[in-house]
Amino acid sequence: MAVAGPGCWAGRMRAAFGAAFLCLVCFIYFIQGFRSFAWTAVSYQMKDIMKLSPSASQFLVSLAYFPWSIKPIYGILSDCIPIKQRKRIPYLIISSCLSLFPWLILGLSETLRSSSNFLTALLIVQNLGSAMADVVIDAMVAEAVRSAGPEFAGDLQSLSWSSMSLGGIFGSLLGGYALSNLPIHVIYVIFSALPFFQLVSCIFVEDSPKGFQSAVDEHKYVDDQSVVSAFAEKGSSESFRYEGTRRRKGSHKTNKKRPLLKRTEANEKHNRSINSWPCLSLRSAFFSLCTVFKQPTILRPMAWFFFSKVTIPNISTVMFYYQTEMLHLDASFLGTARVIGWFSLMLGTYIYNHYFKHKKLRNILVFAHVGLAIVSLLDIILVSRLHVQYGIADKYMVLWSSALADAIKQFKMMPFLILSGQLCPPGIEGTLFALFMSINNLGSTLGSFLGAALVSALNISTAQFDNLAVGLGVQLIGTLLPIGLLFLIPKEVTGLAS
Repeated sequence: MAVAGPGCWAGRMRAAFGAAFLCLVCFIYFIQGFRSFAWTAVSYQMKDIMKLSPSASQFLVSLAYFPWSIKPIYGILSDCIPIKQRKRIPYLIISSCLSLFPWLILGLSETLRSSSNFLTALLIVQNLGSAMADVVIDAMVAEAVRSAGPEFAGDLQSLSWSSMSLGGIFGSLLGGYALSNLPIHVIYVIFSALPFFQLVSCIFVEDSPKGFQSAVDEHKYVDDQSVVSAFAEKGSSESFRYEGTRRRKGSHKTNKKRPLLKRTEANEKHNRSINSWPCLSLRSAFFSLCTVFKQPTILRPMAWFFFSKVTIPNISTVMFYYQTEMLHLDASFLGTARVIGWFSLMLGTYIYNHYFKHKKLRNILVFAHVGLAIVSLLDIILVSRLHVQYGIADKYMVLWSSALADAIKQFKMMPFLILSGQLCPPGIEGTLFALFMSINNLGSTLGSFLGAALVSALNISTAQFDNLAVGLGVQLIGTLLPIGLLFLIPKEVTGLAS
């Protein structure tokens, strides 16, 4: 049998999803990776122009990323409140505008980008648009795969991740070059072109009312699922199945007595009532989400991933200050280090899929946290200048630390994604998965706030890094603490999606 070449694969994907949809998916995920192009400029804006302290910058960035912690809200809104019977594209247009205008304003108004309050507000709005676009495109991908067939799931996901990685590599490379050759406000204006093209590309993708109708059917199914979950918690599953069968039989007999035309009119009337009262769908969606999430098989693993983020104080902004102020590393080199980090992330994914996915999940997570502790130890060596006596340059220490950190983090992220997929029950996969990602993001945000508080308590400033090694030691201890909570993870679960 002949092996299908790249042309055949591309043609098969185009026939299944359409060229416009595939371009939109690639473009949005590419932008998500390319965001480092503009956010590197934001880091230098806060440090060099606004003269913010490391703790203030860390706090501002943590606050700006908060919209990523409430992703289920965007998913529920797009699911339950269609705009002119279109449930995806209108929200994608809104998110594109929210991503576009903050960068334009920052690029054109020197007064606003120089104010910490206005800068924070604009970055929050921009992250709101990016997070909403991320949720909406994930939902569109899930719907497209469900429509085309499960055999396309791996192809479409691979295309998405490849686009994001490619965006990250180009964003890191060009970001460092742009900072060395262009003013920061020009970088903001250049980056605003990407959400503009994203906005234009939405015009060529259809979001038919049929999709809305299927969403209504899904919500009715979600309502049934929430009732199942709530009843199962109160009584036995066997008695519920018996009662459910008896009700369905009764309703079947009732329908036999009604003419087909009346039944059709009744269904249309019911659908119109759902369309007219989206709050009912919102309430049922929130109820279903809370009911499912309270189950111990879901709550305990998610609690572990949340605490594993919160217990680690994130002081990456302080390390950025140290690398640029004390080690005098330029933007081009730091961009190169991020590129190596992206390649390490892809390498970590490859190693995980080939050598670790059959291992026990607890063992994988122990390996990941011990590895992250070793990365913190390398940073302690860098700050303490212990490597100098062995003739090791600062650049090599930074490169090794960046490469190892991104590769090892993938050993933790991959099990999280797989376990999240396994825990999602039918009917509310998208919203519940968004909730899992939000829990992970919220843990990271709280860890960043903790890092900002730690930096402030240690009196670390732009000219004073004497206590940075102490802060990194606290980070190392915090990295090892979640290992003691691994009893929350199911003992026999492996890192392989079942």
